[in-house]
Amino acid sequence: MKTVTSVVSLIFIGLLFSCSSLTVSSDYDREYDFSKFKTYRWAKADEINPNDELAKYPLVKKRFQDAVDNELQKKGMTKLESGEPDAVVLIHAGAKERMQVTQTGGGWNRGWYDPWWGPYGGSTHVSYYEEGTLVIDIVSWQQKELAWRGMGTKTIDDTPTPEKAQKKADEIVAKIMAQYPPQ
Repeated sequence: MKTVTSVVSLIFIGLLFSCSSLTVSSDYDREYDFSKFKTYRWAKADEINPNDELAKYPLVKKRFQDAVDNELQKKGMTKLESGEPDAVVLIHAGAKERMQVTQTGGGWNRGWYDPWWGPYGGSTHVSYYEEGTLVIDIVSWQQKELAWRGMGTKTIDDTPTPEKAQKKADEIVAKIMAQYPPQ
């Protein structure tokens, strides 16, 4: 059972680690003074959506949490184990199947002397792939409102070793968190 869980965790972590580039975006509430966010804690179990993909893979979730902890601490924030924090941090993820259509050869752009001139030549290839998104939310504990959200989206492609998985998680989170705090 542990082997199956480890393999599934590695497959899921692959959703964010592939040769494709990471697309990063963020949004935030302009009313917040992010310099006042000095402490944070992780969301508790009852504050998390149980249908989140990361909830199904605790080892993967832990890797991303460790990476977020490192980034927030680099930015001067302190993680609290008890007491009232300035912010609550949540991470969640999802995956979607995508379709890519590629057309080659033929078509009107090949010229008059092409034996397949016109709309009849060439070929069309359809491929399906999965795209994964990691979301990092920072919620104002005092207002109980989302203050900042960072997202990274990438194609699911390979299955790294646990060591490579942590390194990739660190890289992905660093790219997402580069946009926090907002300027």
